[in-house]
Amino acid sequence: MQRFTVACAQFAVTPMAVRENVEKALAWTERAARETGARLVVLPESVTTGFTPGCPVEELWAKVNTLPGALTEPVAAAARALNLYLVFPTYERGPEPGIVYNSAALFGPEGMLGVYRKTHLFPTERRAAGGWSTPGNEPVVVETPLATIGLTICYDGDFPELYRCEAVRGAELIVRPSALLRSFEIWDTVNKARAYDNHVYIAACNAIGPDAGGHYYFGHSMIVSPIAQTLALGRGTEEIIAAELDPEPLKHISYGSTSPMIFDHLEDRNLAAYRDVLTPACSRFEPARRIPQK
Repeated sequence: MQRFTVACAQFAVTPMAVRENVEKALAWTERAARETGARLVVLPESVTTGFTPGCPVEELWAKVNTLPGALTEPVAAAARALNLYLVFPTYERGPEPGIVYNSAALFGPEGMLGVYRKTHLFPTERRAAGGWSTPGNEPVVVETPLATIGLTICYDGDFPELYRCEAVRGAELIVRPSALLRSFEIWDTVNKARAYDNHVYIAACNAIGPDAGGHYYFGHSMIVSPIAQTLALGRGTEEIIAAELDPEPLKHISYGSTSPMIFDHLEDRNLAAYRDVLTPACSRFEPARRIPQK
């Protein structure tokens, strides 16, 4: 891993105005590169439309594109022109009408390097709840000259198994583009826990402003170190946050400490103790309503 700067560009999209939002996303990307020197820029979840589409899934399918596709040609061009890496989250057109993935594509100067399809759909976006998204099933980790980057999206953060899988595959930084409506306490706790669990950097870019469903997102994007130090934290406004990432972040047990780090959460696992982790289950506490995954 190199020493480099990562930025999160937190801005309000215009609900369902796909081409306008692509232009806006690229303007914020250029600004982040210019103002912070960022080599990696992360954008919010579903940046081309906003999270809740407010239209039938067939109409959403028609509005968005495959990855890569015509709508992301300017994204690839911007990454090449700015000589940076860009996490571009968008709904992705599937192989037939009605199949839409909630995806995040990683672009670099050399083109599109990988596509992650959200594996843990929030209940309201599931087709079984009258929603619009079809889940993916594969973790995605991409090696770049900057770092080995794992891709996740929003609700994925609640599932430590996915982050552990990406860390085991070599991720040094895991990005989390989001459109999160729950409390700041949950957002802050989960981002720090996933970073510390796996000794990885987390760059979590949250949406700000309304979507077509009338939901308002609170921002507070954050960048967290592998020892759970908040390196950068946004507010509830449109803004850019950035942090320089140290390629040797585990030399001391905590920030500000001179005590040496003597443990490694990946190496120190007791794998024999986790045999039940793949067993289907549900909470013993009953939620208000259960929505099937499929």
